[in-house]
This record gives sequence, structure tokens and C-alpha cells, in this order.
Amino acid sequence: MINLIAILVAIAGVLATLGHLGYLAMLNNAANKRAGGAPIAQYVKSRWAIAGGTTAVSLVAWLFTAGGTGMDILAIILAAGSGAVATKSLQSTQARYRSGG
Repeated sequence: MINLIAILVAIAGVLATLGHLGYLAMLNNAANKRAGGAPIAQYVKSRWAIAGGTTAVSLVAWLFTAGGTGMDILAIILAAGSGAVATKSLQSTQARYRSGG
């Protein structure tokens, strides 16, 4: 049962981190196509390390789900932590560059 929970948390963590990576890629692409987008591109460049690090940790957590109960617990902690950091970073970036009504 704990293994199933660990796998679900790990998948959720991976999806959260990939969402953050995807949003940064989209923002960077738009900034590079737009005149005056250099400050946004610079901001995105500063955020790649966080996005890459959280993605790597969440993928390692997913690999840990192949171990025993102790590894499952560690996987839950790592995946939940990396997913939370990625989600918070994504929300912060979205709030900074939110446009529209």
C-alpha cells in the first residue's frame, strides 16, 4: 500500500516539475521572439537551475519507489518536496508575468 502511495506522489511531483519546466520554456520562447524581451529571458535563465533541480529530484524519487518501504518513504518526502518547490516557483513566475484581466 505504501508503494502505491509513493508512486502516486512521485508521479504528481514529476508532473509538477515538468509543468514548471514547460512554463519557463514557453516564457523564454515568447521573450526571445519579442523585442524588449531580454529582461524576461534573463529572469527565465536564472530560474532554470531551480526547475532542473526539482525535476531531477522528483525523477530520483520516482526511481526510489522500486525499493523497499524505507525507500518508498524517502521517495514520498523527496517527491512531495520537489513538487511543492516547483509549484511555488511556478506560481511566483506566473504572478510576476501574469497579463490580462
